[in-house]
Amino acid sequence: MSKTIFQKIADREIPAKIEHEDEHCLVVHDIQPQAPVHLLIVPKKVVPRVGDATPADQALLGHLLLIAGMVARKLELRQGFRLVINHGPHACESVPHLHIHLLGQRQMSWPPG
Repeated sequence: MSKTIFQKIADREIPAKIEHEDEHCLVVHDIQPQAPVHLLIVPKKVVPRVGDATPADQALLGHLLLIAGMVARKLELRQGFRLVINHGPHACESVPHLHIHLLGQRQMSWPPG
């Protein structure tokens, strides 16, 4: 199985603008932003999709959400932000490696999609 683009970014095989990194995840700027702030919170452990996560991934999933909040505070997204996780082709998933989109600095609409 070949590496995902996120694995290649974590391994520094592909450049990316990294906003945050720790032992569990990376936060990178999306190369096709859909909002003035559009970051991807990516676990270093490959979990193909959120629906493929297991009970052993519980702490990692919680960590990703805590990092999302930390980064949103750092970027002063006081008016709000949106977190999005896509799962599968009908959700427009483009990379089979769990990641959370953090979008902000514009008014979001509802329903999404």
